[in-house]
Amino acid sequence: MGKDVIIACDFDSKEAVFGFLDKFTEEKPFVKIGMELYYAEGPAIVREIKARGHRIFLDLKLHDIPNTVRKSMAVLSRLDVDMCNLHAAGTAAMMQAALEGLTREDGTRPMLIAVTQLTSTDQERMQNELLINAPIDRVVMHYAENAARAGLDGVVCSPLEAEKVHSACGKDFVTVTPGIRFADGDVGDQVRVTTPARAKEIGSDYIVVGRPITAAPDPVAAYRRCVSEFID
Repeated sequence: MGKDVIIACDFDSKEAVFGFLDKFTEEKPFVKIGMELYYAEGPAIVREIKARGHRIFLDLKLHDIPNTVRKSMAVLSRLDVDMCNLHAAGTAAMMQAALEGLTREDGTRPMLIAVTQLTSTDQERMQNELLINAPIDRVVMHYAENAARAGLDGVVCSPLEAEKVHSACGKDFVTVTPGIRFADGDVGDQVRVTTPARAKEIGSDYIVVGRPITAAPDPVAAYRRCVSEFID
């Protein structure tokens, strides 16, 4: 499986995201469209970015009753994205319903991955606020195994957990890892983080990088640094 760097395009408008993407005159990076941009501009922004030749991870983290998720995924499947996600906490029945909805009549579908625990969550918060008392590593592995049994392609997890996920669910089970920062950068609001180079060593399949690229003085150079450290 090929590795790739996904840029988190967390912008609040069409103008802002295209102003950013226009800087890339040689590459067509894989991009993540999250809730902020999708809620601001709607499905049209997905179609426009796709028409420019970018692969797209549509990061909307669905979490609802199975029937609602099934019908919502059927709508999203029409957008021709390459990857989308949901919360593993929604149960196996919800994940299976999502797969059913996402699969088109011809049998094709985007890659579907599940969020285990957000990289802003740590052990203390999980126990005190979510009342989940098992160790966070065990929770992540359990959610990943549930996703694998439900037929999903992989999970979103901390890069620190990627190797364990592969051990538990197989090398072909995809790990998509946010929480990536350069060694000389700021960690921001994420607490389970690592560098692109370390993510490569650990076994992440895709890394999701936001502010270290989007807020960099030279975003293209920052993207190329990520690619160099993670892929080359």
